Amino acid sequence: MQNLDATFSALADPTRRAILARLALGETTVMELAEPFDMTQPAISRHLKVLEGAGLIIRRIEGTKRPCRLAPSAIDEIDQWLGTLRQALAKNYDRLDAVLAGMKPKKRKARR
Repeated sequence: MQNLDATFSALADPTRRAILARLALGETTVMELAEPFDMTQPAISRHLKVLEGAGLIIRRIEGTKRPCRLAPSAIDEIDQWLGTLRQALAKNYDRLDAVLAGMKPKKRKARR
């Protein structure tokens, strides 16, 4: 989890999140990734460089193509970190439930 700051910084951009969502469907080339966006291929490549630097994607060279895919280990690290937070929140809610269950409702006096 040493790269978590870079990971969340990369995820802060909506274009990069959209790219990751597309890559969740499977490996694709840079040109295919650029199609739905109203930006140049070099701009998409800069986004990919940030995602790759954060360890979120893996790029390889296949002739003139540059296929990209998600890096499962990075997603697992994020999930582990979030799991820690989920556990802490669950414990807090369990303690709150115990406190609320131990409270007795006060009886109200009847109004005249």
